[in-house]
Amino acid sequence: MREFWYYFQNGLLGENPVLKLMIGLCSVLAVSVRVENCLGMGAAVIFVLVCSSLVISLIRNFVPNEVRIPIFIVVISTFTTIVDLVMKAYLPPLSKAMGIFIPLIVVNCIIMARAEAFASRKPPLHAVADALGMGVGYTLVITAIGIVREFFGYGEILSHPVLPGSFQGMMAMVLPPGAFLLIGIYIAVLNWSLRRAKR
Repeated sequence: MREFWYYFQNGLLGENPVLKLMIGLCSVLAVSVRVENCLGMGAAVIFVLVCSSLVISLIRNFVPNEVRIPIFIVVISTFTTIVDLVMKAYLPPLSKAMGIFIPLIVVNCIIMARAEAFASRKPPLHAVADALGMGVGYTLVITAIGIVREFFGYGEILSHPVLPGSFQGMMAMVLPPGAFLLIGIYIAVLNWSLRRAKR
């Protein structure tokens, strides 16, 4: 259980995919304009990451090394298709808002990187802990970015107005540069906090 917690919290802080490893940024820049999009994307990434890591870890001893990447992609695309179809069936507005970025989870750097670097070399329990930590870490960061972008970009949170109607949204927060700026600020705050904690 101690190892499960170690791998889980490693994805939250030590190797956070967005703030430390700097992977999976395409979806962060594109989707984080609205908080509901962030939560939907985070849930989809967690589901695909955990399920694909578990399956890849279970079959790791039977997969020939020469064809491992195509097999990993088949596994990941299976779970991505499940998420895509479920969203289209039960959450059509969210599916429409996310557009191509749900199917593109197949080639998300976070999922491919964890499959190749971790799940294919570790037992199932450790693979699930790592995938869960990475997924939750990704979701927390993209949601934190989405809250600030939606607030300053539209004056809303979860599509509900929180600022007066006369508020003029900041265009920089609606466009991808706003996400870049926030990622930089969050990285600086995280590094400062970690260095302060070590003293």
